[in-house]
Amino acid sequence: YPTWKRTLTRRAREAQMNRFCKAQTIQRRLEEIEVTFRELEQQGIKLEKLLRDEDGTPTDQKTQWMNQLLYLVQKKNSLMSEESDLMIAVQELKLEEQQWQLDHKLRYYMNMEESLKTPEDCAAEQEILAQLVEVVNKRNVLIHIQEEKRLSEL
Repeated sequence: YPTWKRTLTRRAREAQMNRFCKAQTIQRRLEEIEVTFRELEQQGIKLEKLLRDEDGTPTDQKTQWMNQLLYLVQKKNSLMSEESDLMIAVQELKLEEQQWQLDHKLRYYMNMEESLKTPEDCAAEQEILAQLVEVVNKRNVLIHIQEEKRLSEL
């Protein structure tokens, strides 16, 4: 087993492990965001009730409640933006994994001797190549979306 094949195999395992760790981190953060959303929702409900039942409440207190409510809305919007970024990252990881698998299959067919390939092998190779191009295009679209979002936030 040549050294370069062992190196490629090791690097592939490392890349797969990195994707797995990223996916776990993203999942954990999404769960944290969900919990925070619920907490913000509860705080918002309390503030809305206070604002509706404002009989005899000083104007300063009402203003303070409104400011708190606006802060909660702002915080919720920033969490929604982060959640959107994380969902894009999840899609990107899935596409990266899919690309790796297709690349692995394509290498199998490309390493075959041309004279030994059957018409089915050639068709499978072309199909895998088409799928690989599709996955790369999808990843490109995600990167474009992230770039547009980043520019719009500036």
